[in-house]
Amino acid sequence: MVPKSFKVIVVGGGPVGLTAAHALHHAGIDFVILESRISAVLDQGASLVLSSPSLRIMHQLGVLERLLKIGGELQHTQSMTRDGDQFVNSQAIFQVLKKNHGTAPVAFHRAQLIETLFESLPTAAKDRYLLNKKVDSIESDETGVRVTCTDGSTYDGSIVIGADGVHSKTRRIMREQALEEDPQCDWDAAVPFPALYKCMWCSFPRVGDCGQATDTQSQDMSTMFLAGRERGWIFLYERLPEPTTSRVDYTEGDRQAFAAKFADFPVTDKLKVKDVYATRLTDGMANLEEGILKHWSWGRIVLAGDACHKFTPNAGRGLNNGIQDVVALCNGLHEILETRTENDLPDLVILSKMFADYQQTRSAPVKSDGDQSLYLSRMHA
Repeated sequence: MVPKSFKVIVVGGGPVGLTAAHALHHAGIDFVILESRISAVLDQGASLVLSSPSLRIMHQLGVLERLLKIGGELQHTQSMTRDGDQFVNSQAIFQVLKKNHGTAPVAFHRAQLIETLFESLPTAAKDRYLLNKKVDSIESDETGVRVTCTDGSTYDGSIVIGADGVHSKTRRIMREQALEEDPQCDWDAAVPFPALYKCMWCSFPRVGDCGQATDTQSQDMSTMFLAGRERGWIFLYERLPEPTTSRVDYTEGDRQAFAAKFADFPVTDKLKVKDVYATRLTDGMANLEEGILKHWSWGRIVLAGDACHKFTPNAGRGLNNGIQDVVALCNGLHEILETRTENDLPDLVILSKMFADYQQTRSAPVKSDGDQSLYLSRMHA
């Protein structure tokens, strides 16, 4: 039995943090989720695609049936040039995936996926999901950690999992503490992930058949289209003149001007970007950071998902790797906790080894998926 006095503080309540909530609850490990936003469900972002291994994990967590009611299984892929000339038109890849794994990848509207993951939490776990909790500081010693939020509230625990995304506050604090202890250590940069592409996305009422996936490729510009159960999504990519680590807040005017550049790009055989953009329900735009950290942990802090590895979305591997991170971490925690008592909690040496094993286990698949994402982005544009 896992000691009740061992507690995990998860910073970030997005899809990776919510997966951690489910996994920790099932493992019998106490936890709290600190989410900075005022609502668990905000209609931001576009689509998220869960691969077959991630869907298997969702089955183990008891939420797959609910997820399949809102997702659209991918069935058909097309690739074409900017002029509309097709060079791929196939169902084969998704048929092979379904034959080998029982299901092809499934596309979800991001807000619906998050809502389902949140609403399917047992009441006891949902009570541990706290909103409007912006992390201000993390203190740690030989016995535990204390997280202080900007509202003055504090939370004590045994470890911190930073699942707070590409602009992770947890990662910044971890870096500061590591350099404070050893100013000469070879740590990752404060802003570790450069961007070579910017991307605009929008969602709209679904057009075409559910499960359609299309990409349009051109010099320095490309598009992707997915059709889910109820909504469709497009992603418009443009290569930047040079890599940058600057964070840009694009305005509505920026988005409209950017969409106009892609207006006549084909989305399907019959539709162009301007046709679906006119019916958009939500949209957004950002630079697309890429990279993998050298250091995923320090002391009692460990990172997961986009906080420690960030991919372009072309291959749909970002969230799937975050889910795998959570599984590896929870399995590692359960292994070191299941035979311990309240008076025999794992010390920093044991935790550090478990964190190192976690990074070693995940490094090869993360690099493989990162390389594939990088390759697809550059092949498309």
